[in-house]
Amino acid sequence: MASRGEHLLRGDRGFATGDSRIGRLLAPAFAKVIDQLDARLERGGIHGTLPDGTRRDVGFHAPGHVATFHVHSYMALVRLALAGSVGLYKAWERGEWSSPDIVPLCALFMDNAASLDDAARAKGPMRLLNAGMHRLRDNGIGRARENIAAHYDLGNDFYAAWLDPTMSYSSAIWAEGDDLETAQRRKIDALLDRLEVKEGARLLEIGCGWGSLAIAAAQRGARVTALTLSTEQKGWAERHIAAAGLSDRIEVRLQDYRECEGPYDAIASVEMVEAVGERWWPAWFDAIARNLKSGGRAAIQYIAIDDALFPAYRKSADFIQTYIFPGGMLVSEDRFRSLAADRGLDWVDRHDFGLDYARTLACWRQRYDRAVATGALDGFSRRFHDLWRFYLDYCEGGFRGGGIDVAQVTLVRG
Repeated sequence: MASRGEHLLRGDRGFATGDSRIGRLLAPAFAKVIDQLDARLERGGIHGTLPDGTRRDVGFHAPGHVATFHVHSYMALVRLALAGSVGLYKAWERGEWSSPDIVPLCALFMDNAASLDDAARAKGPMRLLNAGMHRLRDNGIGRARENIAAHYDLGNDFYAAWLDPTMSYSSAIWAEGDDLETAQRRKIDALLDRLEVKEGARLLEIGCGWGSLAIAAAQRGARVTALTLSTEQKGWAERHIAAAGLSDRIEVRLQDYRECEGPYDAIASVEMVEAVGERWWPAWFDAIARNLKSGGRAAIQYIAIDDALFPAYRKSADFIQTYIFPGGMLVSEDRFRSLAADRGLDWVDRHDFGLDYARTLACWRQRYDRAVATGALDGFSRRFHDLWRFYLDYCEGGFRGGGIDVAQVTLVRG
């Protein structure tokens, strides 16, 4: 089994013999790429090794994240230069580079995203190709179901093997001494506390996952309408709702948020809006405003990218959008606040906790590895496991690097 972030080189070794010739022919070009990276890394640095065994330290102009990056094929640098994070993954998957831990590497790139600019993003034809493929996955009502199924309908057993018993697939809120389940229940309680749900209140949950928040809300006395587009999640949620004796208080619907009509006393949505896509942000806020009664409250948990990075981020599709969440888009908080205000929704009591997400992802990665080691995920290929390990580490690095954040906010309809 691969250690954390260390790829087991299973080689597309066709580059191995050719790399020495490539290196000699293109040495000036590769040196230029490395020099550019060295100049643009404002904080932290990389201890690097090139295919010919040359060691090179890059960056280290100021304190920051420190990563180790072993380049086994010069094609790794070519892919990174042309395709950004998509190329970084493709090269890793092919064994063209490795690291004992890719989390600090991803954290380093995120921490320096502004100064790196296009040096770490897809460009030219690759940018156009990635962006075009992303647009084909636009989250219109029909396509949204397909996009959700591509990720969430991998099977309940898959997620149950490494999530906690609440089946929460979103950031926990940690306190000293917490295990993962306790930290996830703390997150759920924080959201419900924002809603001030009273006995008999009507609550709409947009994107209910496997039903843990809906169950907790019903236990507080709410009557819940829970929306999902995943048939797998709907079946799991209904079974667990029935086991809790709450079927008379919770209705799970296989329904798009754009098709729902209120009014409701309160609305909750936990890390669902990242699956909406920028084109549909206004429609998502329309659904909040339309379904929330006057004076009602909505509790939202969302993942945002630094607004300074958003214009470059939106021009292409990164690793996550290409391989993990088709049609997805991280939030621009400035745009969100503006869209909320336009619909009479007051944005209050924002609380961010990005490092809690980094800790949650690290815990998921440990549990995922344990599930693989014990045979709980034997139905999936080694390549699939490599992809998911890279995904979990990549995301953890993003939160540790600070360019992305997770937050809760309350929207109040005036």
